[in-house]
Amino acid sequence: MNQNHLKLYLALLLAAVTMTAMSNRMGGPGRIPYPGGKCYMFRVTLRDKANTPYSVGKPEQFLSKKAIERRQRQGLKVDSTDLPVTPSYLQRMQKEGAQVVAVSKWNNTVLVKSDNRQTLEDLTVLPFVKSSELVFVSPDSIRPLSRRVRNHSELIMLDSTIHDAYGMGKAQIESINGRRLHDFGFMGEGMTIAVLDAGFMNIDRIPAFKKVKILGTRNFVAGYDNDVYKEMDHGTKTLSVIAMDQPKLFVGTAPKAAFWLLRCEDYLTESPAEEDYWIAAAEFADSVGVDVISSSLGYHSFDDASLSYHYADLNGRTAPISRTAAMLAHKGMILVNSAGNDGMGTWKKINVPADAPDILTVGAVSPDGINAPFSSIGPTADGRTKPDVMAYGCPTNVVTGRGYITPDTGTSFACPLVAGMVACLWQSMPNKTALEMIDIVRRSSSNVKTPDNIMGYGIPDFWKAYQPQKQ
Repeated sequence: MNQNHLKLYLALLLAAVTMTAMSNRMGGPGRIPYPGGKCYMFRVTLRDKANTPYSVGKPEQFLSKKAIERRQRQGLKVDSTDLPVTPSYLQRMQKEGAQVVAVSKWNNTVLVKSDNRQTLEDLTVLPFVKSSELVFVSPDSIRPLSRRVRNHSELIMLDSTIHDAYGMGKAQIESINGRRLHDFGFMGEGMTIAVLDAGFMNIDRIPAFKKVKILGTRNFVAGYDNDVYKEMDHGTKTLSVIAMDQPKLFVGTAPKAAFWLLRCEDYLTESPAEEDYWIAAAEFADSVGVDVISSSLGYHSFDDASLSYHYADLNGRTAPISRTAAMLAHKGMILVNSAGNDGMGTWKKINVPADAPDILTVGAVSPDGINAPFSSIGPTADGRTKPDVMAYGCPTNVVTGRGYITPDTGTSFACPLVAGMVACLWQSMPNKTALEMIDIVRRSSSNVKTPDNIMGYGIPDFWKAYQPQKQ
């Protein structure tokens, strides 16, 4: 080997060693550095809302007309928890070098971010700060971001044997006896549903979604832009279960409702910061007048195992996300949340916020009405029955980000089945409160006389729920 060849060989060898070392540091081949580099996030709890320019006597300053009317209709008052976090407090934290990522007025907390951990720890000396806790440390590397895939211009149904106006939505809506409500004209018109998820890929491009009344979108996850349509189709699937309105192909459970699409899940990491994103999304949903929230999200295990939850924490009070979820009905909204898919794992139990009281936690059944083995079970740590109800989730027909109608599995898809029908049922009896509606759905279910912690109150019958209430 001559000298030039030797130099080239050594250079290539050095490059290979360097690439291998970088790959190892980043957790293996195919991974990329965390966007923006190393960062930290703390959840800061504030002492008060002193010096606020807002007043409970003027809710129009921070709540939409629809949100105010929804509360008035249910006899609910605006209180101090509804007041926005004191703006001067946020300004002071930003002046100290913290980036404000998410804010919760109900909990009076602020999620702050910085590449300097000490900067965030020093916020505890501010006179209006009650406490602070670390909830996120960026990983050295992540999997590559999910990107848009090509979608078909026409909705493609993989099963051509179904000849019905509801197409691939037929069996799943009939399993909860929702079609008869539709026949009476209750298809969600006038109701607003917020879908909380990880991303809604290609909803802006798939022609079958053009008929869906989308009021707006928001991203609450730090580090990403506001385009919720370019990554992850989990939200595409969950929305389709409710909103699809393609006769003879696929009709969902509330095709005439209006929708907010809210991204609050960071699918690349698992940390308590995602609770703050979810809380910010739920409070936003309240402020714009949402009636029903469909949330196919849940947490218990985090990348930092020291921050993970334990069974004893499933009491509806320990996890901030669960405390917030428990408030929703008292603000006039109904939260429908997936139970989780840990039934076959070591955890087995529901996740948070599925443990919250005054919500509808949804587990999954197969078409024969038997609980899916993966569907998470109860009870809560304080002995309450969970899940609340069950619906098709093994499988559920959905529309993917590629524009296919296909079966998919999980409590994630049982949840929107129920959420859509809850909106239709509430449309039929608009004078009921959120708490009354939750009770009506439970009492209509197949296992109401002997509720347990596998099936909950059972499979709801939405026609039965409507019958005793109709005028």
